[in-house]
Amino acid sequence: MAGGNAIRGSRVGAGPMGEAERGEAAPRVFVSYWCANGHQTRPSFAEEPGLAVPETWDCPRCGFPAGQDEANPPAAPKVEPYKTHLAYVKERRSDADGKAILEEALATLRDRKLIQ
Repeated sequence: MAGGNAIRGSRVGAGPMGEAERGEAAPRVFVSYWCANGHQTRPSFAEEPGLAVPETWDCPRCGFPAGQDEANPPAAPKVEPYKTHLAYVKERRSDADGKAILEEALATLRDRKLIQ
C-alpha cells in the first residue's frame, strides 16, 4: 500500500536540501575531449589559479584515450594478443637450444637412474 508519506527517504531532522545547505559551487571550466571513435567528453574542473588540465582523458563510452584536438584524437591502443608461457619461452630460445636443454635434463635423469 503506497501511502502519502511526504518524508519518505529522508531522516528526521534533515533540513532543506539544496544549494543553500551545501554552500556555493566553485566556478567550473569545461574542457572538450574527443576519442578516435568520435565521441566527445566534457569533464569539468574547478577554476582555480594554476589549473592544469590533463592533455588526455579516458572516453567513458569506449575507454579509448581522448585528446583536446578534434581533428587529431589520440590513436587507439594496440591490443596485444594473449601469450602463453610457451610463446614467451620460444621468443627466448631457439629449437636447437630447446633440444640441448632437453638432452641435458634427460641425461641427468638417466644418471640418477630415474628413467631408462
